[in-house]
Amino acid sequence: MWQKVKVQLMLSMSFLVAVCWYCRRLYSFLAQLLKRWSNYLQRKLIRNLSVLTEVDLLGYSAREWKGETKQAKHMREAYEELFWSYHIKYLRQVRKDNYCVLRAVLFQIFSQGIPFPTWMKERDILKLPEKLLYSQGCNWIQQYSFGPERYTGPNVFGKLRKCMETLKTNWTEVSATKDQEERGNMCNTLFSDESKEHKLYEAIKFIMLYEVVEAYEQIKNREEPIPNLFNLLLARDSSSDPLSFMMNHLNAVGDSMCLDQVELFLLAYLLEVKIRVYRLHKFNTEEFQVNYPDEYRREWNEISLLTEDDRYYHIPLFRT
Repeated sequence: MWQKVKVQLMLSMSFLVAVCWYCRRLYSFLAQLLKRWSNYLQRKLIRNLSVLTEVDLLGYSAREWKGETKQAKHMREAYEELFWSYHIKYLRQVRKDNYCVLRAVLFQIFSQGIPFPTWMKERDILKLPEKLLYSQGCNWIQQYSFGPERYTGPNVFGKLRKCMETLKTNWTEVSATKDQEERGNMCNTLFSDESKEHKLYEAIKFIMLYEVVEAYEQIKNREEPIPNLFNLLLARDSSSDPLSFMMNHLNAVGDSMCLDQVELFLLAYLLEVKIRVYRLHKFNTEEFQVNYPDEYRREWNEISLLTEDDRYYHIPLFRT
C-alpha cells in the first residue's frame, strides 16, 4: 500500500516539475517575444516621428557645422550665442519638408496644451468650407490643392471637412489633457501618423485662406479697419486677391513651397500666438530675433522657432 502511494507521489512530483519547467520556458519565450515587439514598435515610432526627441544644442551645432568655412564659423557662433545669452540648451529637430513650419508651430501648441483661439471657440470651424461657397460665393474653392496630393475637384469640400474634423478633434483632446507626460505621449503618437498630420496642416492652410477672404471683403466694403498684415499680404502681385493667394501660394505649401515671412504673420494672428523666431543666418544683425506678428495681445501664448535659412525650422528648448 505504502509503495503504491509512494509511486503516485513520485509521479505527481515529476508531473509538477515538468509543468513548472514548461511554464518557465513559456514565460521566458513570451517575455522575449513581448520585448522584441515592444522594441519594434518603439523603433517604428521613432522612425516615423516628424519631431525628434531633444538633443544638446551645442552638440548638434558641432555635428551639423563642421569645418572652418566662414558660414560654418558663423553658424557655430550663432548657436553659442543662443546657448549662453538666451538659455537655449536643447532643440528638437523637425522633419525637413514643405510642412516644416506648420509642424513646428502646431507641435508646440499641442504639447503646451494651448487651447483654441478665441474666434474658433465662437464659430463652428467645420462649416467654414461650405460658408465660403454658399455665403460668399467662392466657387473657385474647388481648385484648392492638398499639398503633395495636388488634389482638386468636386469632392474638395468632403476632404476639407475631414481635415477640419481632424484638427478640431485632436486639438480638443490634447488641450484637455492636463498631465504633461500624457500630453507629450499623445503628441508623439499624433506626429508619427503622416495621414493625420497632413490633415492638420491642410486645415490650417484653409483657415488662413478663410481669414484672407474675410479681410478682402472688409476692404472691398470699406468696413472696420483690418490688421496691417492683410494689407502686406494683398499688396503682393502674386496674392492681390484670395484666389491668387490660394493658387500661387497656399496650394503649393506642403508640395513645393513653405510658408514665407508674410504668411507667418497671418499664421500667428489666426492661431492667436506670438511666434518668436531665432534666425541664425541673420546673426549679428537686427533681424536675428523677430516676432510674428508685430502687434499681439498680452494674453497670447508664446512659442519659439529656430531657423538657419527661413525655410526649415526646429524647436528650441530653454533651460535656466
